[in-house]
Amino acid sequence: MQILGASFDSEAENADFAKEFGFNFPLLCDTEREIGLAYGACDDKGARTAKRISYLIAPDGKIKKVYPKVNAAQHPEEVLKDL
Repeated sequence: MQILGASFDSEAENADFAKEFGFNFPLLCDTEREIGLAYGACDDKGARTAKRISYLIAPDGKIKKVYPKVNAAQHPEEVLKDL
């Protein structure tokens, strides 16, 4: 199983965020909003922030579940249940 995160922040900002919150998985830098646009986290390249959404993607690359509104405190348990 692989966990990835993505944000519009720079590499340095993502590193600081990951350290502050103890993330042990990669945070991708989507400064051009390409991932955000592809996955519906923003509506245009000018978006300042991303919507908190999540996708459960199977090893074959197919999307198994979409979480359109993520509550950060409850989300890990929700995803583990769905696995």
